[in-house]
Amino acid sequence: MRNRIMRAARLLLCAAAAHLPVSASAAGWTSSNFELVVLSDAELSGRSINVIHMGNVELTSGRIVAADPLAQPDRPALARTVAPGAYPVTLYQAFGRIAVAGMRFAEGKPDHWELAVLPGQDPATLKDDEIFGYPVDAGVGCYMDAETLALIDEREAQVQAQKPDADINYYDDVLAADLDANKGTYALHRPVAGKKGNVAVFWSGWGDGFYPVFWGLDKDGRALVLLTDFGVIENADGKREPKLQ
Repeated sequence: MRNRIMRAARLLLCAAAAHLPVSASAAGWTSSNFELVVLSDAELSGRSINVIHMGNVELTSGRIVAADPLAQPDRPALARTVAPGAYPVTLYQAFGRIAVAGMRFAEGKPDHWELAVLPGQDPATLKDDEIFGYPVDAGVGCYMDAETLALIDEREAQVQAQKPDADINYYDDVLAADLDANKGTYALHRPVAGKKGNVAVFWSGWGDGFYPVFWGLDKDGRALVLLTDFGVIENADGKREPKLQ
């Protein structure tokens, strides 16, 4: 069943390297856009960045999947977990693209940032030109709980039952209607009405590629925010588009 909603994922690490304004550090890779999460909407507007408050993602288990939901809906959850709950997602838009997607777990300014990894991944093993992240092959990224995949499968089965002789495509048959309501830019998608568990879906900056995810942590290592950098801006500033490398 899942094969019908999965497209071939591009797994090469540098698929979008020319577009990523991230820089190497002694601890691996970092982003120049971390400041976004502590700026007010007014301050961001002054930097030509539009803020989209999507609403809350329901994390029923606290195991977060950051992925292209069409290419890799069954991608493993991130190694770090959070308490189950509903958490707000904020999109930062510049040059007509979603530049950064963040999810907040608690208030406060992060004390430090870590590259988000899957179980078994170790940033210390990365070379200067490598990064952990997720591949995008359908032009969108997402945040969702790992348990929400079962609801996506359930929704697909419902659509297939209504069209038993059709080849079901989850984007065309389900997700497109939600995205169209927001000019195709983003959607807070609920796979099954009445069931807890939804998906924050959003354009992935330059489209298909490979994008890093970061945890913003307080001084005690508690997760405050999760951030995906789509490589559209640098230095938390949307006034001048970065030059491609």
